[in-house]
Amino acid sequence: MKFVTCIIIVLAVVWLALALTSRFLEPTAIGPSAAPDPATHPDALVRVYAANVWGIRGRFAVHSWIATKALGAQHYNIYQVIGWQLRRTGSARSITQGRPDRPWFGSPPILLHEVVGKAAEPLIGDIQTAAQSYPYPAEYKMLPGPNSNSFIQWILLEVPQIGFSLPTKAIGKGWMIDEHKTLQNPN
Repeated sequence: MKFVTCIIIVLAVVWLALALTSRFLEPTAIGPSAAPDPATHPDALVRVYAANVWGIRGRFAVHSWIATKALGAQHYNIYQVIGWQLRRTGSARSITQGRPDRPWFGSPPILLHEVVGKAAEPLIGDIQTAAQSYPYPAEYKMLPGPNSNSFIQWILLEVPQIGFSLPTKAIGKGWMIDEHKTLQNPN
């Protein structure tokens, strides 16, 4: 009986520790996640989003993506990596047009960073180029990477003028930081 009681106490302490830790990992939103309507917002925009991944893993990990809207454009371009897409199309890299503020498998999007207007204009082409040059479009590994956060970290490393670092819950960003150094200095 004492053994069962000890196991229950240990599990309760572990659960409490995990719950508290996951709270400290939550990324901080910088504002409302709703993207401005392109029809009424002509300025250029670069927005970095994240949302908790599906299930219990969402306590500790996010999926991230970048959305851009060129000056006067009537749509957003959305850049992300989607693991299941790799099996269907041969590439996990996804560059689509649409609303960037949709939920990710039921998790609401969190706006993490935004660049607006003249400051965003020169970044948009660089983001497109970085996304196209991503060296791992045909690979996906949840841990340690390459994954969705590795892809966004690649863009952030290739376009440092965006001026943003992914949050701790962006599992895979560290893998890309190490990998980027290797790719830049192969010797």
